[in-house]
Amino acid sequence: MDRMVDMSPTEFEDAVRDALDEIPDELAAMMDNVVVLVEDAPPEGEVELLGLYEGTPLTERGEFWAAGSLPDRITIFRLPTLAVCDTREDVVEEVAVTVVHEIAHHFGIDDERLHELGWD
Repeated sequence: MDRMVDMSPTEFEDAVRDALDEIPDELAAMMDNVVVLVEDAPPEGEVELLGLYEGTPLTERGEFWAAGSLPDRITIFRLPTLAVCDTREDVVEEVAVTVVHEIAHHFGIDDERLHELGWD
């Protein structure tokens, strides 16, 4: 494996924040009860995972869903992202794609459909 891109946790968080800022306002307004986090490493055994959506997609929420529900979580993983990219610009692009991918899961779009749309 080549050398990992050098990007501090703060710089990586800024890239995630910038990616979120690029989400169209109309779409961002429809996101409901979801938090976006940055962690260094994915769960054990998932070394290549760049992002993870955990929660109940909007398309599956019933009328009583919100009663006591914790926020959905989108987590973007810094170290695997830095490992698969060659430049800082690649990191920024990969983060943007990963953020869109995980937000799509929040809206109920599965991996198969994302693949069809070219977001893999």
